Amino acid sequence: MMHTILLCGGSGQRLWPLSGSIRSKMFLQLLPAPGGDTESMIGRVCRQLSQAGLDKSLLLVAHQEQVALTQRYTGSNYPVIGEPCKRGTFTAAAFGALHLLATGKAQPEDIICIAPADMYADDDFFRQFHRFEALLPDSGAELLLLGTKPAYPSEQYGYIVPAQEDDGGYAPVLSFAEKPDKVKALELMQEKALWNCGVFAARLGFLLEHLERLGLPVEFAALTALYPELPVRSFDKEVAERNTKAVVVRHEGEWSDLGSWDTLTARLPSQVIGVGGLWGECGDSHLINELEVPLHVIGVSGIVAIAGPEGILIADKKDANTIKDILAENSVTEPRYGETGWGSYTVLDRESDGSRLVLTAMLTLLPGHSIPEMTCDHCTKSWMIASGHGEVRVDGCAAEAAAGGIYTIARGQRHTVSAWSAMKLIEVQIGEAGDNQRRQNR
Repeated sequence: MMHTILLCGGSGQRLWPLSGSIRSKMFLQLLPAPGGDTESMIGRVCRQLSQAGLDKSLLLVAHQEQVALTQRYTGSNYPVIGEPCKRGTFTAAAFGALHLLATGKAQPEDIICIAPADMYADDDFFRQFHRFEALLPDSGAELLLLGTKPAYPSEQYGYIVPAQEDDGGYAPVLSFAEKPDKVKALELMQEKALWNCGVFAARLGFLLEHLERLGLPVEFAALTALYPELPVRSFDKEVAERNTKAVVVRHEGEWSDLGSWDTLTARLPSQVIGVGGLWGECGDSHLINELEVPLHVIGVSGIVAIAGPEGILIADKKDANTIKDILAENSVTEPRYGETGWGSYTVLDRESDGSRLVLTAMLTLLPGHSIPEMTCDHCTKSWMIASGHGEVRVDGCAAEAAAGGIYTIARGQRHTVSAWSAMKLIEVQIGEAGDNQRRQNR
């Protein structure tokens, strides 16, 4: 039997200002979907896995703070488990595999297929997964990878150098090259190298043996308890590049990693998303605006103009990835926007006089959702309902909530709000300066 583990971690900054530590790129609802609507990266991949008949054995691994958000964007149709910390793709894969073993859903002889959530591929790409269960024993390999023919000499992807493919539809792996420069990428393409799609398949027993060689526990609870002490390990470097019995299957169709503005905008249904426009000669430029104020670009080609609550980015497409280095060199401010299982929040203002902090935020609740009941011991709150209809509950006392209603929550009082229809409310927190209570901890 084969099980698919979809890795949903990561909070990369290459798609800033729309992605960051709270909202990962896989949740950006930008890709064209069947029927003319849009969908997120993770929604698209899960839909394709289901269409390929792989949904019954699918497990999603996300960071524990994004479990509810992952369920929201996948319709709660698949099991999701949360990592205690982000420790790389190898650790996440092991976490998922040991969960399957501990719950009795998988046995050591079963095949585990590991795949990332942030990719864009055609439907045939996922149908290839069905071949893995037979190809692993037929090839005598310990590890199977999926690669695709490079469309151009990319410096952003890893490469797999295969030997000559045999009649079984696979080839032994000779070597790997991680994100080479353009000259080396051209050489690799001449050697018939493939882009590494980040998809791996192996017996569960093989992964257990690898954990034991590293001196790591093979029990789910023990690995979970050890998580904060573990180093970051990637599956490529920890397993694939060290294995001498690996084979690669070639995918001839469409595939790309949507990890840059250049690759993502190539998949968008429109050059302009949001309020604003492109005017004059703006060939190959894209504008995405999440703000309510208009953004206009006039007579500039080949750029991205991206605006959101976290900031504004104007960049030549080929240079846009530099934002990751810029953000790393500059102090990171508190996130201004985030999404949760119940909706989203935007920080409107932060004011501090040295002893007191006043934080004002707009909360948007989805219909039928509630903010988890909580107690704030370090601040008082006021809620003003801006729109929608629902219920506010404070210390067990419920009150119907409608536009214009104002509610005050004292320190130590338990409180929650439930949305019967879509709701917006302004929240004002007043607490001590330096207090670490942050919206994203909800």
